[in-house]
Amino acid sequence: MYTVDEIVMRAPVEACFNAGADVERWPERLPHYRWVRFHRKDGFGTGRVEMAARRAFGPLRYPVWWVSEMHLDPARPAVLYRHVDGITTGMDVEWTFQDRGDGTTLVRIVHDWKQGPRWPLPGVGRRAIADAVIGPVFIHHVASRTLAGIKRHVENG
Repeated sequence: MYTVDEIVMRAPVEACFNAGADVERWPERLPHYRWVRFHRKDGFGTGRVEMAARRAFGPLRYPVWWVSEMHLDPARPAVLYRHVDGITTGMDVEWTFQDRGDGTTLVRIVHDWKQGPRWPLPGVGRRAIADAVIGPVFIHHVASRTLAGIKRHVENG
């Protein structure tokens, strides 16, 4: 499974990168996030982090949850995750921030999950369920709302 979500933010790269990396503040800035907790914090935006969000299906709010090893690469800049617990164990996530030269920043999130979920479904391949359901129905939904919320935050302060 491979998904790409991106948005242009009217803010400098540094502001977008900092807001994207400041995951502990996400629940107050992003209403679909239930909590973000560091199990081990090695510095700003770095360590083992547990995240929980909601995926809305009309009036139903389906809970989603995962644990990642998170680290920053300020030189690129990038925010990087490796999912280590939850249904998406083994997924790599990369946030990148590209200065567009006009006072805006292109923020892109790539989710790359080569093997799919660990649990088998009779008659359905692991990759098939990741490609057909988990990526487009859950990951894209949460990622696009996360980007929209970060955009609101950096543009409206």
